[in-house]
Amino acid sequence: MKSLSYKNLLLSLACLLASGLSTAHHSHSMFDHSGEVTITGTVTKFTFRNPHVFLFVDVEQENGGVVNYWIEMSNIPNMIKRGIGYKTFEPGDKVTVNMWKLKDGRPGGNYTTIVAADGQLYD
Repeated sequence: MKSLSYKNLLLSLACLLASGLSTAHHSHSMFDHSGEVTITGTVTKFTFRNPHVFLFVDVEQENGGVVNYWIEMSNIPNMIKRGIGYKTFEPGDKVTVNMWKLKDGRPGGNYTTIVAADGQLYD
């Protein structure tokens, strides 16, 4: 009986440790949190899947070129809590995105707020 209790204790401890590891996630250290940037453009793609939802936006540059930004969002349950569903953004929609930009200079970042063409604010 003592052996069975010891095994149960070890199994419980292993499950507890494993559950802590399963909540591990990457950091947001790749984003520059020193100041938000704002982009306005046209949605090209909206990917509503875990582990993160992504919004892709074409932004016209001053020189006439177009740059496609990718904006990382949260997971699906968090997005639903914030009123964002799988059909919230469609290709062709105009949006304004406030975000923490990527530190490495690539066109993208982590959103803080999005304003849709109809004025709806998502945060």
